Amino acid sequence: EVQLVESGGGLVQAGGSLRLSCAVSGFTSDHYAIGWFRQAPGKEREGVACIARSDGTTCYADSVVGRFTISWDSAAKKTVYLHMNSLKPEDTAVYFCAGDDSGRVGGPPGVHGSWGQGTQVIVSS
Repeated sequence: EVQLVESGGGLVQAGGSLRLSCAVSGFTSDHYAIGWFRQAPGKEREGVACIARSDGTTCYADSVVGRFTISWDSAAKKTVYLHMNSLKPEDTAVYFCAGDDSGRVGGPPGVHGSWGQGTQVIVSS
């Protein structure tokens, strides 16, 4: 059974930084991708960044390019990090990590079969 567990959310001032973690376990092959998504109150869930397990290919939403970086922890690839810099109030949301066992990056929420419980990020102005 795939398990994804997020951590690292919190309250930060605008311009600050946070690092979110997604502990990954249970995939039976290396052919999968992990995506970070976020959902603000009253808004649809949107993709933020993604990374492939096999070759490290990444993707980013236009709104976070140059501010967020997604990465694996090490060669062991047990944790996916989302490094968030220059945070803005509009980054406030619940952040989820999700797994897509097709291995393709950048898929919409609906193709991700496994989800974490989410972690809250609040950016104050």
